[in-house]
Amino acid sequence: MAVARRAVELGVTLIDTAYLYGGGANEELLADALHPYPDGLLVTTKVGVARSGPSGEWQLDGRPDVLRAQVEQALRRLRVERIELLQLHRIDPRTPLADQLGTLRDLGSEGKLGRIGLSEVTATELDEARKIVDIVSVQNRYNLVDREHEPVLEACEAAGIAFLPWRPVAAGASGARAEVAAVAAELGATATQVALAWLLGRSQVVLPIPGTARIDHLEENLAAAHLRLSPVHRDRLDRLGR
Repeated sequence: MAVARRAVELGVTLIDTAYLYGGGANEELLADALHPYPDGLLVTTKVGVARSGPSGEWQLDGRPDVLRAQVEQALRRLRVERIELLQLHRIDPRTPLADQLGTLRDLGSEGKLGRIGLSEVTATELDEARKIVDIVSVQNRYNLVDREHEPVLEACEAAGIAFLPWRPVAAGASGARAEVAAVAAELGATATQVALAWLLGRSQVVLPIPGTARIDHLEENLAAAHLRLSPVHRDRLDRLGR
């Protein structure tokens, strides 16, 4: 709760959560910490993963009734009447995409959702989704040393869609690369800050969502917004993904 409050104090305007994070417990924690939400703060959540496996284990579940129930629960837990950005956590391959996104579109028409985003999709899936409903954000795994989803980022750039890379500092592993550590040393920064600064400079549509449970890490992450990489530094870092 202290981390969430400090983030807002320092100017963070988007906080990402999901039903999967504790079965809604993280949504409740954020509401306890931040409600009533200050103007300009966007708390976005995700649905589409549920404990509906044979033995109650987590699995992808995009059935319309499940999505609708999770949205209703998220509204209650977040203490809002409308979720301004709702993301589909994963596409459920067992449920037609039109049924999944159509349910979210209907919830938007009912005034319960503002905008719709996706998570962990291919460029082809993004294109298919955009034929069904307007997509404003994509949340895929992407960082300095893992650029598998480069085509998706490029598609988002072309369409003006926000790209929210999760695991943006590779779970702290970026610093294990000698080149990252060297650039960090030259700039008097940490490897984490270099990894975030590289992402922020990669594209205007990129909005990293680093997670942390500590205030000192939060402040370290936010300081990356003020770190400027020279063209030479960027070129050295770019080569890591080639």
